[in-house]
This record gives sequence, structure tokens and C-alpha cells, in this order.
Amino acid sequence: MYHSVASAVDDPYLITVDPARFRRQLRWLSARGLRGVSVGALMRAHRNGTAAGLVGLSFDDGYRDFVEEAMPALAEHGFTATVYVVADRLGGYNDWDSQGPRKPLMTAHQVREAAATGVEIGSHGLTHRRLAGLGARDLAAQVTDSRHVLEDLTGQAVDGFCYPYGSLDDAAVDAVEHAGYAYACAVSPGAHSGLHALPRCYVGDRDGPLHLTAKLVRDRWLR
Repeated sequence: MYHSVASAVDDPYLITVDPARFRRQLRWLSARGLRGVSVGALMRAHRNGTAAGLVGLSFDDGYRDFVEEAMPALAEHGFTATVYVVADRLGGYNDWDSQGPRKPLMTAHQVREAAATGVEIGSHGLTHRRLAGLGARDLAAQVTDSRHVLEDLTGQAVDGFCYPYGSLDDAAVDAVEHAGYAYACAVSPGAHSGLHALPRCYVGDRDGPLHLTAKLVRDRWLR
């Protein structure tokens, strides 16, 4: 689970990874015979029994630096990924982060370009609202309307959803499933863990080889 790949900034949320660090992390994966793919591709590989050696790489929020920094680095290794974008904030800024630095988000044109290169485009909601506790109408807007916007934009099916802030409850998971998403990503979904609330491993700027090895061992043990 990544967010932003950009130069070091004052980042109280610890969601920014320096481009040089990011490239070292990709080299670490490659050196261990692991290949980064989109989460959708990883899920299909699991169904087909061909997921060995694959790692799903996901990028939340759809920052413009995904196109400028992450995509070229991924291409160097023959990797791809999924980027979860906020459908009603394309070309804007991360105005949901009250304390963090303002970062530009991908434009509609950049979303189309990324999709054309094989990057999976997923929904991160319509306006990046916490879904837990929302009523049925607001849930539909965040989950269903965002999917329609992105499918109309890319001309491709949007099969993946990602819960903003990792916030979910029974109603949110049901809404995502009923909207027709093939899968959804969470952070630590607990009792909701499943196809529509997949756990992910956070990767940050402090994660060098030792941290990454520890996380890999931990996740294999949990599985």
C-alpha cells in the first residue's frame, strides 16, 4: 500500500516515499524474484493458481506524482500497479488532508493515459469520505457514482474499490459488493476481511531492506 512518491516533505501522515527510496524498494522486490502487478491481476492469478511470485502494488488517492515518478520506475522493472483515484477530485488537490502538504492529483487526461498503459484504475470514492456510518444515499454516491464516472472516463471496467482512510462497516462492505466491484482493498479490516475488504501492507519512506524483509516474513506467517 503506497500513496505518494515524491521528494521528502513535511508529511505528518507518513504517506510519501522519496523516489530514490521507491526505486530501491522495487529493486528489493525484483532481486527476490517478485514481480509487481495490479491488485486486479493478482486476484485473477489467485483464482487461476498462478499467483506465486506476484505482489499487488496499490497507490491510494491518485496523486499526480504517480504518473511523474511511480510509473517510470515501475516500467523500468516491467511492473505495473493499481491506482485508486478520487473520482470527483481529478485535477484538484488532496483537500481531505487538513494537516498534510497540498499535493496535486491526477487529471482526467492522466487517468486515461495511465489506463492505456495497462495500469489498473480503481475507485477511491467520489470525494474521499469515510464510509463507516454513512447512509444509503451517501454510500451510493461514493461507491456507485464514482465507478460510473471512472468507467465513462476510461472506457474500461472499474473492478476495484479502496476504502478511504480504511474506514468501513457492514453497510459499506455490502454497498461495495452490491455495486458490482470484483474486490475491494482495506488496510486492517479485522472481522470484515474478505474479497471485498482485503488487508494490505503499508510501505513508507522508512522501509529499507530490513523492514521490508520483516514485513514479508510476517505476512507469509499470517497467510
